[in-house]
Order: sequence, then C-alpha cells, then structure tokens
Amino acid sequence: MNRATITIAAILISAVIAPSIAKSEILAMMNYESKPADSLKALKLTGTGKREEGIAIIDVDPNAPSFGKILMDIPLPPDLVAHHIFYDREMEKAYVTALGKPELHVFNLNEFPYRLKRIDVPKCMMGEDVVFSEDNKTWYLTCMNSANVYVGDTATDNITGIIDIPGTNPHGLVVLSDIDRLLVTSTITGDLKTPREELIVVEASTHKVLGMLKMSNKESPSGVAPVELLRVPGSNPAIVYTTNMFGAALWTAIWNPATNNFDVAQAFDLAPVDGGVPLEMYFVNNGKTMYVTTANPGLLHIFDLSGNPAKPNLIKSMKTGQGAHHVGLTRDGRYGFVQNSFINLPGMRDGSVSVVDLKAQQVVASMDTLKNLGFNPNSIVLLPQWNDMGGH
Repeated sequence: MNRATITIAAILISAVIAPSIAKSEILAMMNYESKPADSLKALKLTGTGKREEGIAIIDVDPNAPSFGKILMDIPLPPDLVAHHIFYDREMEKAYVTALGKPELHVFNLNEFPYRLKRIDVPKCMMGEDVVFSEDNKTWYLTCMNSANVYVGDTATDNITGIIDIPGTNPHGLVVLSDIDRLLVTSTITGDLKTPREELIVVEASTHKVLGMLKMSNKESPSGVAPVELLRVPGSNPAIVYTTNMFGAALWTAIWNPATNNFDVAQAFDLAPVDGGVPLEMYFVNNGKTMYVTTANPGLLHIFDLSGNPAKPNLIKSMKTGQGAHHVGLTRDGRYGFVQNSFINLPGMRDGSVSVVDLKAQQVVASMDTLKNLGFNPNSIVLLPQWNDMGGH
C-alpha cells in the first residue's frame, strides 16, 4: 500500500464523504495491522518489510462500482496494536482500544478528516472493550493483564474512576443500570495462558465487587474463558448472554429478583455445530434474532429467540472465513459484513471480510482488499449512516 498517496487522497476525499452517502455504497471502518511473515509467505505476498497499522474506510457494498476501494486511510503507530473500534450510543464518537500501549484513542465522527485524541490510561496494560451506560453518559474500558476497568465521562472523556478486580482478566462488560449492576467477563491473559471461568458482579453505583459467577459445569479450573457479554434487548428480568471462548458454548446470566443475584446456565452447546472459539454477539428484530461469530473454523450463526429468549434455536450456520470476529450490520437488515481475523492467531487470520445477505442467509461476496495488501482487519463498524448497533 502506498500510504503517502492514500493519505493525501484521504484529505481530498474526506471533504466529500458526507455528500457521497447518497450514492450506491456502504462504507465500513476497519483498523488493520500487518500480517505475520509466515502468513504473508503462505499467501505469496511480500508485504512492506515493516510492521504497519492504520484505520481504513472501504466501500463494502457488493453492488457498488467502488466495492473494495479504500476511500480513506489513517496511519497509526506501528507499535500501538490497535484492537477494536467502538461507537458511543449516539454514534457521534469512535473509541479505539490498544493492546500495545496504555492508551485509548477517540475521535469525533462529525469532523473530517478524523483527528484522533489520545487518552492516557497508565494502569491499563491491555485495553479490550469500551462499553457505554444506557444513558450514554459513562464509558467503561476493560483492561486485561492489569485486572481493572477504567471509567470515563463520555462528554469530556475525563477519567472518573478505576475499578480494581484482583486476580481476574477483564474483557467483556455489560451495564445493567435498572438493577444497579455491571457484569464483567474474566477471560485470559495476553499470552493466552491461564484462562478464567467467571463473570464478575459489580455494583454499578459504588463500583464495589459483589461476587463471581462460574460459567461452566466442569470442575475448576475449567478454562472456558468467557469473553463477551450482551443483554437481550428489553429483557426484564435481565437476560445476559456470554460467549465461552474456550468452552464453545453460549451461557446466560438471568437476574433473579428473589435472590438479588443471577442464575447462570448453559444456553447452547456450539461444539456439535463446529462452533469453536465463539466471540461476538448481536441482537436484531427487537431481540428476537441473535447473530454469533465463531472464529475456528469461521462461521456466522443465526439464532431465533422468539420462542424463549433464554433458549436459542439455531436456524443456520454459514461459513465465512477463518477468524470470524466482528460483524457490521446495515440498518435495513439486509447485509452483515463479517471481519475474518482474530488477533493474528494461526488458523484464525484470513484477513477477508465476508459479505452476508441476511435475508437470503448466504454469503454473497468476499472483500479481500486488506488481505491482498498483506493486512488483517482487527475489527469492523459501518459508518453511522448505515450502521445498526446490533444491541450494543
């Protein structure tokens, strides 16, 4: 990739991105990093000879003449190890987490070109997820390897607190303001060793740790590594799903008002359907449909929750690419764009983006632009004009 040329073009293109949204296109934002040398060799690519990172905006509309074209490129420090991109609930700001530096970056989605602002989070060794309160006033940054969660003000991005949770590996988080609770997954350390098995229960108003919930029926340590959390929209009492990354299963934590705690149970065993390494979840249709990605070998699963939101009914599993991870969903419900790469791990770093027709329930195209340039996308979100938050 000729970064200098792309960056200069981005300055010109950024001025016309807003007017261009009326055209036949769907723009996606992806942060990317260089593929490892062995992966480049397998693909018969030479790469640039040096590690690169960036954020690219690419047209992913399979029917557009510009399908797969890079419209903007924002270089990032090559040692940042940018991880994921998260929108606030109003989709006015984007937050970029990092595994390589104790930094969180944020930029205003209404300003062109985008200007990244660094937020120092010195006690956060590996920034994973950024999750927002229902009123969008507060954000939470989970930090693996340092066993804590940063708390910030969405309006100012000032740090307002740190929740220390010794002996854990925080990754996923869900805010349940109606019952004054946070749930946090304890997943794994950055070296992929010592996988945990718990959800941490925190009192939202005081940040007091109240207890742990074991997300496995196996003898401890089960090593199932619960990773992401998401509440079924509108559920009351609250129903929260978690993906057990190394347990190949979906579990639920359901609020029990009588005990003032959660009842946990396995909701679906993904192993029989080849659903290894489950990662992300999304809810659409007012919580009646759930999408789940599994990275090994790479599938997108469609579940029906209309009968019982705590008992998912598998409708279909579609093969995408190795490392199926995040999904960009269109507001009209037509497309899902599956980003196929999971932290550059062997066998889970295809580098493509699978275009899924969600109505027809089939993969209709593959966007290989970054893959062919020797990069892996680490996450994907659609620009706000097209983006469905999918329950996040």
